[in-house]
Amino acid sequence: MSKGIIGKKIGMSQHFNGGELIPVTVIQAGPCKVVQKKTAETDGYEAVQLSFEEEKKKNRITKAMAGHFKKTETPPHRVLREFRTGEFEAGQVVTIDMFKKGDMITVSGTTKGKGFAGVMKRHNFAGGPGGHGSMFNRAPGSIGASSYPSRVWPGKKLPGHMGVAKKTIKNLEIVDVRPDQNLLFVRGAVPGGVNGLLLIYKAD
Repeated sequence: MSKGIIGKKIGMSQHFNGGELIPVTVIQAGPCKVVQKKTAETDGYEAVQLSFEEEKKKNRITKAMAGHFKKTETPPHRVLREFRTGEFEAGQVVTIDMFKKGDMITVSGTTKGKGFAGVMKRHNFAGGPGGHGSMFNRAPGSIGASSYPSRVWPGKKLPGHMGVAKKTIKNLEIVDVRPDQNLLFVRGAVPGGVNGLLLIYKAD
């Protein structure tokens, strides 16, 4: 079971703990409302569906989704995500009260997009000599045999699209919690850019 909450990355800052300066990521977590509760009897598994960030433009919501939100008297929201836990009930508001200073959490997000990248940036290849006479500088080098198998093996590290991938960071420490502002201060960095969507899971 994974109890958690939806949030977004506000940015990075510093936190002073005595004489120690700690780099922290500021996360706005919740409040989230339980829009639907799934049970093993009706759906085959236990989970709750949380909503985050109310949608201001109502014309962006389909009639089907409007009816889905209306069941729990919840205004339409932009984000819906499931958490595999059965501890919450439909209509309940989930806040960061479940977290406290010193807790270890897991954070999932989407990394920043880097566009099309070469092998040196994408896979940390060393490259070749940087001299003027060198004909081999930032190229990937040999990518396979010739006569056999006469093709490139699947999984070969080559240039391509970099970033915009789901990334999960485990064992991040909560340095500070501000329930009145719905803010979590987490030691270190989390995936994604400013305003990026995050899923915060409480470590079991």
